[in-house]
Amino acid sequence: MWATVRRYEGVNNPDEVAKRVREGFVPLISDHRGFVAYYFADDSEEGVVFSTSVFEDPADEEDSNRLAADWVKANIAELLPNPPMITAGHVRAQS
Repeated sequence: MWATVRRYEGVNNPDEVAKRVREGFVPLISDHRGFVAYYFADDSEEGVVFSTSVFEDPADEEDSNRLAADWVKANIAELLPNPPMITAGHVRAQS
């Protein structure tokens, strides 16, 4: 399995971001080829939101970043003032 973490800083309204992600992005990414899991979290005191996506293979994991970027641009760009920091890699342990 492969995972990617997208971290956005400078977020002023994490509740609205979370609402839109739940309603719009979660259904979209859940239908993506190779999907295993998706998590969205925030540290609202620090103005940070981040997501973790898990996929069966690296091509699907990489494509999920394109999918996320397109969705963010079309749906919540005004709420995320900074581009994401993306970290991705091979899942080496899980429970």
